Amino acid sequence: MEAALLDYYRAHREQHLEGLFELLRIPSVSALPAHRDDVRRAAEYLAADLTKMGMDGVRLIEGDGHPIVYGESLHAPGKPTLVLYGHYDVQPPDPLDEWLSPPFEPTVRDANVYARGAVDDKGQTYLILKAVEGLKAVRGELPINVKFLIEGEEETDGGVLSAWLAEHGSELGADAALICDTEMFAPGLPTITTGLRGMVYAEIEVHGSRTDLHSGMYGGVAPNAFQGLAQILCGLKGPDGRVLIPGFYDDVREPSAAELEAWAELPFDEDQLRDHEIGSSRLVGEPDYPPLHRIWARPTFEIHGMPGGFIGEGAKTVIPAKATAKVSMRLVPDMDPQRIADELRSAVAVLTPEGMSSIVRVLGQAPASLTSTDSVYIEKAAEAMSQSFGRPTVYQRSGGSIPVVGLLQESAGIPSVMMGFGLPDDNLHAPNEKFHLPNFYAGIETVGRYLSLLGE
Repeated sequence: MEAALLDYYRAHREQHLEGLFELLRIPSVSALPAHRDDVRRAAEYLAADLTKMGMDGVRLIEGDGHPIVYGESLHAPGKPTLVLYGHYDVQPPDPLDEWLSPPFEPTVRDANVYARGAVDDKGQTYLILKAVEGLKAVRGELPINVKFLIEGEEETDGGVLSAWLAEHGSELGADAALICDTEMFAPGLPTITTGLRGMVYAEIEVHGSRTDLHSGMYGGVAPNAFQGLAQILCGLKGPDGRVLIPGFYDDVREPSAAELEAWAELPFDEDQLRDHEIGSSRLVGEPDYPPLHRIWARPTFEIHGMPGGFIGEGAKTVIPAKATAKVSMRLVPDMDPQRIADELRSAVAVLTPEGMSSIVRVLGQAPASLTSTDSVYIEKAAEAMSQSFGRPTVYQRSGGSIPVVGLLQESAGIPSVMMGFGLPDDNLHAPNEKFHLPNFYAGIETVGRYLSLLGE
């Protein structure tokens, strides 16, 4: 990277941080209707920033939900075209009483900025913008062609983006996508994520009696919806962590020998994972697989919430007529989300106790993804990260899901480069979410380096 560009990035750190703070102050919680105007305000903030940077065709792409922010610069003939993806929506901040500082008032402590969306994904999206801004300011034009796609529904269903890509994905005409929405394996260790788990998210609803009943008058003869739901859930997953849905593991693709060898070389500390990241007395899951294998390359079944019955203060002896569980299944390469959803429906139907009825509603699904490291776009990303952090870049998979990776591949044939700057202890989706500021600044420089290398 030329000295003038590096000087620009470092001279503008204070402005970049204040710009990020303005974005973090907007409570763009896409899941809550009460924040609909806030979500739009965040989209408009980013669109205004893209316009100020000199991007062309800046607009909000509208749909049935929250808009996509689009902008482009196509003034580098013969050079690659990169989709620059991010999302500006965030998770709800609850529980509020566990935050040490207000979730939408960014606060710096110990070289970290604490706020909802700090690392997922406003901070990592914003650093891409600032990297592009610096290149344009110093050189006048970008070394490659870029198309920004920044969505506002990644934390919900991604409906607007998926519908738009289904209709227009083939017109994108990009060579690859850059996504900064992942994490480094360890502090100071440059990391590229090559694989993501997919997901099926569903609700299981069980009905027993016609209405809630008095347990004294009807206990012993009336079906209890929660009892039925508990039986179903225990029949879907065993105590050893193995999913019991028939056919669930039929198409699981095991990681390659090269991947397993590379994972074994990573500085993994099981005690750190158990004691500090998770905070439990032991790790659970399939005992035949080591922890990283379980997180990155094995499918899962998890229960997220069980609304229903009486949960208020005091006592109410009610037999609930209805019980619901929100569940998800994380999928690995070669597992078809539709087939897994169908298998879940069949298994729940078989497990539903006599005298009760059940229904499965699938709320969202996305396939797993796996990117080959034998790509110039991955190679240049690894080179850029190594230059910024002064260490060889390592490769990992992630247990999480980023639906746009699969959507871009399926709708437009565009592979994704997942260059992340988060850390394992950044508290994604939890109270006291943070972003390590040295990583924020290094991320800006790294993306600048990456685009420069692709333009050579």
